[in-house]
Amino acid sequence: MYQELLRAVTNLGSPNVLLVGDFMLDMYTYGDALRISPEAPVPILRVRNTEYSCGGAGSVAVDIAALGATAFCIGIIGDDKNGRILTEKLENCGCDIGGLIVTGDRPTITKQRLIGLAQHRHQQQLFRMDHESTEPLSEKQCGQILKAYKEKLKSTDVVCLQDYNKGLLSTSMCSQMIELAKAAGKRVLVDPSSASDYSKYCGATLITPNRQETSLVVGYEIETKEDAAKAAEELSRRLNLEAVLITLDREGAYLKAGDTGELIPTRARTVYDVSGAGDMVLATLATALAADCDYKTAVQLCNITGGIEVEKFGAAPVSIAEIINEIISEHRGKSGKIQSADSLVSELELHRMQEDKIVFTNGCFDIVHKGHIEYLNFCKSKGDIVVVGLNSDRSVQEIKGPERPINNQNDRAAVLGALESVDYVAIFDEADPLNLIKKVKPDVLIKGQDWAEKGVVGQEFVESYGGKVELAPLVEGKSSSSIIDKVKTLWKKH
Repeated sequence: MYQELLRAVTNLGSPNVLLVGDFMLDMYTYGDALRISPEAPVPILRVRNTEYSCGGAGSVAVDIAALGATAFCIGIIGDDKNGRILTEKLENCGCDIGGLIVTGDRPTITKQRLIGLAQHRHQQQLFRMDHESTEPLSEKQCGQILKAYKEKLKSTDVVCLQDYNKGLLSTSMCSQMIELAKAAGKRVLVDPSSASDYSKYCGATLITPNRQETSLVVGYEIETKEDAAKAAEELSRRLNLEAVLITLDREGAYLKAGDTGELIPTRARTVYDVSGAGDMVLATLATALAADCDYKTAVQLCNITGGIEVEKFGAAPVSIAEIINEIISEHRGKSGKIQSADSLVSELELHRMQEDKIVFTNGCFDIVHKGHIEYLNFCKSKGDIVVVGLNSDRSVQEIKGPERPINNQNDRAAVLGALESVDYVAIFDEADPLNLIKKVKPDVLIKGQDWAEKGVVGQEFVESYGGKVELAPLVEGKSSSSIIDKVKTLWKKH
């Protein structure tokens, strides 16, 4: 499965996403909260700095851009300083802001958060102030929004409606946009507002309520997989949807698509801040579906991006590189470092997709000592991924004699796998590692300086395609053979 996810995330391309919603500016005022006010039992915040980021639909737009897609932004902002800050940030991320209508009769929606730090602990939100208008748009403003929507619809791959119930996505506006998109053959994904009536989203392609929002709409608590299945079926039927995705925080997400439904689990996370998780889910869904991923694959990617996002402070975008690293690290946790030659080849293909430099070395590593540790650290300094070819017990006997190895191949592999400098261990049975080197095809081949005159096995092959061969310095007086000889000598004395 992980290979399918990697193929999906590396083939997302650069789709165009038409994003309509409530664009906001998030304002974070940071300071030290070390004292309580003598005027009232409240903390005093000594302000250190203020930072701005895109919120609401703006957060979705930034997330879309981080995934390599282009967001066509359509919404309302105020003719004010915060609106200018917001549009500048969106433009800097590569978003198309041609559909953001500037108006003087309402402010740019701004959420100002006061963040305190006390006794060197992590940041804690103390208070939030909202500057906004939730009045319905004027007839003129509605006309401007629909005009921008129609102009961008032809060149878009998928439509997203991000509704925070701030007056833009009214019943009439949603109905018209969904109808226009369906007529143009475009899918419409909806992140709904927290409301008890979802009728304005009728006819959309997919809707993504969370557990609490779903409970409010269907009238009962979503506590089990069966509750989620029942609610998804009800929403799908009631709203004439192609798919329903109910996000269930630590449990993952329940997906109903067509006649099938299933719970798609996620791994447990250390949750730092849930702000922006829903935005990241919508952005990932839009980008993945626009790239022709199926629903299940898209949701699996959503679980990954949403999970990474909640481990960050604030609404922070997730990059393609972060997703790839997450997929690989999760797989590595299951598959481990010790690989067969064939499975190693497929593992290394994934690393090459990330342009990682592959380093190869080999040896018996019978009794791991300081010299080995420094040698392997040297290998790690020359690239990103270190592969150790480990002589099997049979090949060690052929090289070292019938009394070796002292430790069997499984024990030796386990010790090497426990080292931070080693990424993979592959056991080979031949007297030399040439066949394994040909399979690994490393960027850098490393042996100790004692091989300078003997000649490094595999050097000609590695250099034939532009790879490098390097000799590592040796730690004087450190070798498995010398340690074994010393033990033998001490044993004879006793």
